[in-house]
Order: sequence, then C-alpha cells, then structure tokens
Amino acid sequence: MLGKAYDTQVCSIARSLELVGERWSLLILRDALFARVTRFGDFQHNLGIASNVLSSRLDSFVASGIMERDDSADYRLSEKGHALAVALVALTEWGDAWASPIEPPILYRHTVCGAGAVHAVASCTTCGIVPAEEIAVRIGPGMPPEYLAGRRGGSRAT
Repeated sequence: MLGKAYDTQVCSIARSLELVGERWSLLILRDALFARVTRFGDFQHNLGIASNVLSSRLDSFVASGIMERDDSADYRLSEKGHALAVALVALTEWGDAWASPIEPPILYRHTVCGAGAVHAVASCTTCGIVPAEEIAVRIGPGMPPEYLAGRRGGSRAT
C-alpha cells in the first residue's frame, strides 16, 4: 500500500496504485490475465517470488475484489481483475516503445478472430483516437468542493 502521504490525494491513479501498485502486483496480474495462471505454486514458479510476498499480494487482491479464491484454492480473476487487461496492454506498449532495446517479446491478439492485433488507445467520443499530447484534464463530478477550495493555481486533479 502507498504511504500516508497519499491519503489526501483525490486521484484515481493514486487509488489504483493502492490496489495494484506494489512491487510484483502487475506481474502477478499479467500471469493471471494472459497466461491463465491460477495456482499459488505456478505463480511462485513463474515469477521467482518469495512465498510470503506472493501470499500477501494474492490476499490483498482477494480482499479488494480483484481476485476470488475458489474451493480448490485457485485464484481466479473477478470482473474487476479482468478489467485491468487494457491497463496492462497499455503498459506493455509503453514498455515496448520506451524501455526495451529489442522488438516486442509478446503481441496481443483478439481471441475471437485470432488475427486482429489488440492495442490500448485513447479515444474521444467525438473524434476517435487521439494522440497523448492532445489529452487534458478537467475537474470531474467526483471532485470534492473542499478540495477545490484549497487549490491555488494549477490543477491538482489527475
């Protein structure tokens, strides 16, 4: 979990990091989403993660509703967990472009047609796909008025 410094953040990114931002979390979710790993021992073998760390992460995923534990002690992604797929695709594409010295090691494909490449994109409900430099923020309906009252210059919203 994030430290107490994030308690005052009114930000969906900070809230998301509270659930999936710890070391190993996204790799566990990657294996669950795309390699269909469900068993504790398989996560541990694939990742080389310490059992106490893995246990802690899986327990936190269950507690937050990202995963469910079934009667056979398998960990299954919930709808909330499956919804993270697009975020992981986006991180993969960013890593392929900016953090990898080689060609992409994996490619995402649409399971229904089997041929279509899958990409994470930002899109406008009016214009369609938009480049990152054309994305801006605006205060949304969930922003507490007391948070805005203390704001001086510049937006604190994410």
